[in-house]
Amino acid sequence: MEIGKPVPEFTANTYFPETKEIKQIRLSDYRGKWVILAFYPGDFTFVCATDLEAITEKYDEFKKANAQVFAISTDSVYSHKAWSDTSPRVSKSPVPMIEDYKKEITSAYGFLNTDTGAARRGFVMIDPEGRLQYYAVFNDALGKDIDHMITALNGLRVIHDTPVEKGHICIIPANWKPGQKPMDIEIVRDIGKL
Repeated sequence: MEIGKPVPEFTANTYFPETKEIKQIRLSDYRGKWVILAFYPGDFTFVCATDLEAITEKYDEFKKANAQVFAISTDSVYSHKAWSDTSPRVSKSPVPMIEDYKKEITSAYGFLNTDTGAARRGFVMIDPEGRLQYYAVFNDALGKDIDHMITALNGLRVIHDTPVEKGHICIIPANWKPGQKPMDIEIVRDIGKL
């Protein structure tokens, strides 16, 4: 998978905790929205519960940014439901949980840990046209930094939505915060000045 290129399509059973329903979704059903796939090693694990809890705390911010967050592991939807029904942290989460029992999605997206057969911890951000815009995989013992995820999403939205003149590029500088303006760079004029 490459940044800016279309991501693999998939169809998967998904547990929706808010309605306690299992539905089949297709990734392409969410075209027109930003999609975040939050991969995690497994249900009933320690760091994974904190990831879902932290995403839940910021879930409205993701929705305001026209983003749908999905949690995904190699567990079944029945495991997802049982975890959601019993975990003090996960039971509060509205985040839909995608089943990848056959490990097809996790493999296609490069998140399969071949030593354990579980998903690696990380996330991807997919733009409204279905192209990969952010890809992160990290140590399974390190929980996700949800504030960073939101900042990255908002920065990518600015880049995506800002019209630029020919010969210009819109960039988000280091330590940018939502609400700040992006940099409008005229390539020929500004080369070597920064």
